[in-house]
Amino acid sequence: MEYPELSEYVDYRKYLAAFYDFKVFETKGRLRSYSYSDFSTAADIKSPNYLKLIIEGKRNLSHDMTRKFSRALKHSRSQAKEFDLLVQYCQEKDPLQRTRHLKELSEYRAKRSIQAGLISKKTWDQVSSWLVWVLYAMVEQRGANFQPSELRKLLRGQVNEAQIQQALASLVSSGDIEIDENGVAKKTGTGLSGLDNVPAELVRKIQSELIYLGLESLHKYTPQDREVGGFTMAMTEKEYEMVRFELRKLRKQLQKDISMNREQRPGDRVYQVNIQLFPVTDKIDEGERSLEA
Repeated sequence: MEYPELSEYVDYRKYLAAFYDFKVFETKGRLRSYSYSDFSTAADIKSPNYLKLIIEGKRNLSHDMTRKFSRALKHSRSQAKEFDLLVQYCQEKDPLQRTRHLKELSEYRAKRSIQAGLISKKTWDQVSSWLVWVLYAMVEQRGANFQPSELRKLLRGQVNEAQIQQALASLVSSGDIEIDENGVAKKTGTGLSGLDNVPAELVRKIQSELIYLGLESLHKYTPQDREVGGFTMAMTEKEYEMVRFELRKLRKQLQKDISMNREQRPGDRVYQVNIQLFPVTDKIDEGERSLEA
């Protein structure tokens, strides 16, 4: 059994359960194996079963208790910050705020990966922000002037001019676009550079930002300016793979067709298309099913 890595978890209760299981496994065979009371002692908590209550979802962690848990988990300063962000995300009830917390957590983890050398600064500068992707697409938007002040207006003030300048500098320095003195931009390649071997943590950060923009669109745009829908139903593994295949095929076909259209004429606006397919329940183990029968 391996020591659980905090960065691999999006549910802090599962992380705590994995930590406890590891400690029990690590001390197995000793005169006294690890217990919930040992954790409480390390965290300076009076209740001996507090960790158990948290793992089972019967209690939530306050900010002060989160710091005590980090002490018992022997977190570094950066890990304590990451754990705090994870707790905030997991315990938030408001969907918009919850997504915002997830975005912050993903960004923090990605920056930690840079510090650990898992993501190169060059890759980070080239593809780390949704803004880079949107500005790259805006090259093919009719009438777009690539002066930061003008771009900020088109982006409805979601970012400031300094952020736009930084993203543009990244696109220009990487050779992805060129901008003339009149603010007219053009693409210089077939796609964004720096996309080879993008680490999973960075992919999650970008996808989190784009999903967050999608959630904001529910409040910012009228139904005529967006299309958000979905369905929820039970599927077999075979049906899931079929839906997954069809969604990938649709995404690739749409990208291909619209990219061909852009070779003939510019687009009117930049749109973000999110395609999501994910489980909301766990499978029932065959052993459990036979016991129920």
